[in-house]
Amino acid sequence: MKPVAKPIWRAWLPFLDWFPMSGVQIRADLLAGLTVALVLIPQSMAYAQLAGMPSYYGLYAAFLPVMVGALWGSSRQLSTGPVAIVALLTASALAPLAASGSEQYIALAILLALMVGAIQLALGLFRLGAIVNLLSHPVIIGFTNAAAIIIALSQLNKLLGVPMSRSENFLSDIWGVLRQADETHWPTLAMGAGALALMLLMKRYLPRWPNVLVAVALATLLSWQLGFERLRTVAPEAVRDAATQTLVADYLAGRQRIAGLEAEVAGARAALARASTESGGELARRARQAELEYRLDLARAHLEEAVRENQARFKSLAGMRFVLVDDGRGGGQLYGEAGAPAGAGRAEVWRLKKLDDDGLRLTGGGEVVGAIPPGLPSLSVPKMGWSDFTALLSAALVISLVAFMEAISIAKAMAARTRARIDPNRELVGQGLANIVGAASQSFPVSGSFSRSAVNLNAGAVTGLSSVFAGLLVLLTLLFLTSLLYHLPQAVLAAVIMLAVLGLINPGAMRHAWHTHRHDGLAALVTFIATLAFAPHLDMGILFGAVVAIALFLHRRMRPRGEILGQHPDGVLGGLDTHGLAPISQKVVPVRFDGELTFVNVSYFEDMLLEAVRRFPEAQAILLIGSSINEIDVSGEEKLTDLARRLEQSGVKLYLSGLKKQVLEVLERAEIHKTLPPERIFRSKEQALKTLLARYG
Repeated sequence: MKPVAKPIWRAWLPFLDWFPMSGVQIRADLLAGLTVALVLIPQSMAYAQLAGMPSYYGLYAAFLPVMVGALWGSSRQLSTGPVAIVALLTASALAPLAASGSEQYIALAILLALMVGAIQLALGLFRLGAIVNLLSHPVIIGFTNAAAIIIALSQLNKLLGVPMSRSENFLSDIWGVLRQADETHWPTLAMGAGALALMLLMKRYLPRWPNVLVAVALATLLSWQLGFERLRTVAPEAVRDAATQTLVADYLAGRQRIAGLEAEVAGARAALARASTESGGELARRARQAELEYRLDLARAHLEEAVRENQARFKSLAGMRFVLVDDGRGGGQLYGEAGAPAGAGRAEVWRLKKLDDDGLRLTGGGEVVGAIPPGLPSLSVPKMGWSDFTALLSAALVISLVAFMEAISIAKAMAARTRARIDPNRELVGQGLANIVGAASQSFPVSGSFSRSAVNLNAGAVTGLSSVFAGLLVLLTLLFLTSLLYHLPQAVLAAVIMLAVLGLINPGAMRHAWHTHRHDGLAALVTFIATLAFAPHLDMGILFGAVVAIALFLHRRMRPRGEILGQHPDGVLGGLDTHGLAPISQKVVPVRFDGELTFVNVSYFEDMLLEAVRRFPEAQAILLIGSSINEIDVSGEEKLTDLARRLEQSGVKLYLSGLKKQVLEVLERAEIHKTLPPERIFRSKEQALKTLLARYG
C-alpha cells in the first residue's frame, strides 16, 4: 500500500505536523520554553554585547528568530537565537566598517543578518545542504577552539573595567588590556568574578537551577543597591586643561563635519537616482551620471576619512582618566589626569563614556546595561547599497556555513537521542527564514545554540512549540520588564559569555584528529593558528583553514595508495614493500591501485606502473587489480590506453581485473577493446593470476 502524499501546503507549513497535541505535551513544551527563556534572556543580551551591538538588540534577536527557526526547521528541540561564535564573526566582519554600537554599525549588522538568511534559504530551497561539507570537521574543531579563546579574551577588559582599543591585531589589543592591569576597577572585577564563581558553583552543585538567571538577578539587585554605576554629565566648557580642550573641540567639530558629509552623500545619491530618469540625449545623460557617481564616490571617501579621524579622537579621549574637581553645587572643573593641578580639592577620577553636544558623559563606577527602550522592535527591511553588499559578502558566506554547521550538528546530536529524522535542507530553510525575519525585526545573525538546545531537551520539550513559548516570554520582557535590567553590570554579561564558551575549548578533539589522521590534525592546527593570527578577521582564519583542508584532500586524491603485490604464506595478497613479501613471479607483476583514476592522478598512476616495470625487468605481464577503482574519466581512460600501447611496444602486456560496472561502462564507450581485447580483462584477480601464471610461469 502506497503512503498517502502530504498536501503541498503542509510541506510549506511543517509545524502542522506537531498537531494534534495532548495536554501533557503542551504542558511539557510550556515548561521547557519557560526554562529556556530564563537562560535565553541574559545570554542574548551578553551575545549582543559580544557582537558589538547594544545589549537590548539581543532581546530582538531572541524574539521572532527563535520562533521562526522552530516553526520551519526540522528539529523539534533545536533552540535558535544569538550564539557566541556567530556573534563574534559578526563583530569581526563589521569592526573595520563602522564603530561598534553606532547607527551605521547596527544597520550593517541587520543587513548582514538579511544576507546570511538569504544565502541559507537559497541553499535550502535548492537542496544544496551538502555544500557545508566544504568546511570539514577538523577545520571547525580548530576554528571553534580558537574562537572560544578569542571570545573569552575579548571580555577581559569588561571584567577588569578598563578600556580596550580596537585595531587590526587582536592579540596586541589584548596585550594593551593586560598592560592596564594596575588600573583595574576592583568593584567591576569583584562583580564579574563573583558572578562567574556563583554560576560555576551552581552548575556543579545545583545543576537544575537556572544559574545564569540567578547570577544576573542577584548582580542586578546588588548593583542597584550599591549604586554600582556612577554617572556625571559636564559641559564642554568645564574642561580646563588645554590638551583635553583641543581634543574635545576637535571631536565635536568632527561630528558636525560628519553630519554635513552624510547629508552630501544622501544628496549625491538622490541626484544620481534622478539623473537616471531625466530626459535628453543618451550621451549627455551618461556624462551626467558619470559626474554624479564621481561626486558620490568622493563624498563617501571624505566621509570615511572623517569617521576614521573622529574615531581616533574618541579613542584617545576614552583611554584617558579625568579628574573632576567638584564645587559642591553639582558643577565642577574637569581636567585630564596629566593636566590636573596639584592638590586639587575634592577630586574624583572618571572615564569618558559618551561625548556629544550635550556634554561629556562621565562614568566613575562600573558599566551597566543602561536604559533599554521598552516595546517591540520596529519592522522594516534593511537598506542595501552595492558597496555594503560587496563589503559583507564574504563574511555572509562564512557566517552562513559556520552557523548552519553549528545548528545541524546540534540537531543531529539531539536526534540521536530522540530518534527523530533531521532534514538538512529543511533546517537550512528554517535557519534562513529565522535570519530574514530577524533582519526585518532589528536582529543580528543567529543560529542554533548548543547550551539552550540541551536545556530544551533536558527540560522535556516535545515539539518546537517550546521555542514559541520561549519567544513569547521574551516578548513579555520587551513589553513590561526592560526597566528591571537597567542596573545589570556589563561585567556580569562578560562572565556569562566566558562561562558559555568554556565548553567550546576542547584541545582533546584536536589531539584526537592528529592521532587519527595527520592531515586532519594538520588542518585543525592550521585553522586554529590562522584564526588566532588573523583575529579580529575570523572569516579569514576559517577560509584559510578550509583552503588547507581542501588542498590536503586533493593531495591525497592526487597520490592515492598503490603498490606492487606479493603473497602471504596463506595465499592472501598483500603489499610487497608494506609487508616485506616475496614477489609472486618475476614475469607476472600484480599492481593494486586504490583510488579514482581521473585527471588529478593519472601522472602518479603512470609513474607507479612504469616503476613496476623497472623493478621487474623480466616482466611480461602487468596485472592492474582495479577492484578499488570506483571512477574513471576521459583522462584516466586515455592514460590507460596509452600505457597499454607503450608497454606492449616494450614486450609487456597490460591486463585488468575486478573492474566495477561503472568503470567498465566508461571503457566500453571509449572502445577500449581496440587496445585491450576482452581476453585481457578478467572478472576477478584470482582468475587473472591463475591464468597468467599458467601462461607466463
